[in-house]
Amino acid sequence: MVKSRRVHVLLILIVLSFLLVHFLPCSNNAPLEEKPSLIHVLILSSWRSGSSFTGQIFSQHPSVFYLMEPAWHVWVKMYQNSAKVLHMAVRDLVRSVFLCDMSVFDAYMSSQKKKSDLFQWETSRALCSPPACDLFNRTDIITAGNCKKICSKYPFSKVEEACKTYSHIAIKEVRFFDLKVLYPLLTDPSLNLKIIHLVRDPRAVFRSRENTVADLKRDSNIILGSQRTKGEMGPYNTMQIICKSHVEIYKAGSQATPSFLKDRYLLVRYEDIVRDPLARAAQMYRFAELHFTPELQKWVHNITHGKGLGAQAFQIGSRDAQRVSQAWRKTLPFQKIEKVQKVCKDAMDLLGYRLVHSEEEQKNMSLDLLFAQNSS
Repeated sequence: MVKSRRVHVLLILIVLSFLLVHFLPCSNNAPLEEKPSLIHVLILSSWRSGSSFTGQIFSQHPSVFYLMEPAWHVWVKMYQNSAKVLHMAVRDLVRSVFLCDMSVFDAYMSSQKKKSDLFQWETSRALCSPPACDLFNRTDIITAGNCKKICSKYPFSKVEEACKTYSHIAIKEVRFFDLKVLYPLLTDPSLNLKIIHLVRDPRAVFRSRENTVADLKRDSNIILGSQRTKGEMGPYNTMQIICKSHVEIYKAGSQATPSFLKDRYLLVRYEDIVRDPLARAAQMYRFAELHFTPELQKWVHNITHGKGLGAQAFQIGSRDAQRVSQAWRKTLPFQKIEKVQKVCKDAMDLLGYRLVHSEEEQKNMSLDLLFAQNSS
């Protein structure tokens, strides 16, 4: 009888233990839920800031699935709206891409879409190698020109198929003007998001925008929205909005940041990249938890130490990157420099770009004096 009772009690204890383990909340000593194994990288920048080159640093890595400005499709489809109104649609599209759900493009593209209908698809090495294209190796350094010639005739379904085979998903985007818009992505348990905030000297950005004004007309109109003005002040008003957005993003990312932003925001200046490409590429790779392979080190060095002057906008090729980054000092009239410095003064002060006060100073000030601040 006693033995029977002991067996009965033992069975009850076993059942209770099972219920405690499987149905009650975890104790404080239990391990926290792990983050997704995938890593998501958002290169956050503005037009003509060296973001296409910086995007290529990630695109050429064999562990990275990369897309360049997928939100271009949102802005083309919904161009009547302001950038602020479009923020939510852009954020939702970016989240879907990070999750490799490419059905989000159905709202912005033809039902008969092909892979080559995706904006700047050929700048993605992942869309130029298996499984998206079988004619290159996955570890190859692939130029956009070669990819476009060979890999264009593949179905759109290959985009999602390829995305699901990578450990890192990187997006370069220029259509966010407020970091707080991205807070839902930073707190999303299905994402492991890291943000690289790329900035460039506003005077160099202005000079580059002047050379591509026709290509940027629609985007500039969306940026300005109801503040759109005709005449010579239009480009300066656009720069003022862009510079203000960089200030707000930087403050939100680095000053009194919420806990979910800890170790997930990195500010990078384009001038620092071109002055020491290997060190800055290594810094960004560490931040994104990527290995800087010898092949990529060689590619980064070669593409930034060429003889080209970057004459063709929106194309990435070997060039004298440091010389190109400083071209504004010899080609932009001082009167325009003064205007840019006036509308972008807060951004220049905060991000470490020194003002020039005369045409002589513009031509003769050394790089060390122009970019001495915040250059660690």
